[in-house]
Amino acid sequence: MSTVRKIPMRKCVGCNEKKSKKELIRVLRTPEGQITIDATGRKNGRGAYICPNSECLKKAIRNKGIARSLDVSIPQEIYDELQKEMSAIEQE
Repeated sequence: MSTVRKIPMRKCVGCNEKKSKKELIRVLRTPEGQITIDATGRKNGRGAYICPNSECLKKAIRNKGIARSLDVSIPQEIYDELQKEMSAIEQE
């Protein structure tokens, strides 16, 4: 008997589409209050997920989706860092 593994689904804070966790980038608020990008998806803290494209990032910035789901105001540097990361992913 084979067990069917459930694929963890998460919602993008930009486009509000549900996708598998592996397809999304996790933005993390650590217990110390730092905001970072969690490439592994395993670090401790509160996470917000976003599609790896700049359109979703623009929507998330506009609707303050990341800030809302992490319960903290996001400094512009974090958005800039995310933008760089998105550009790198889109060029692959």
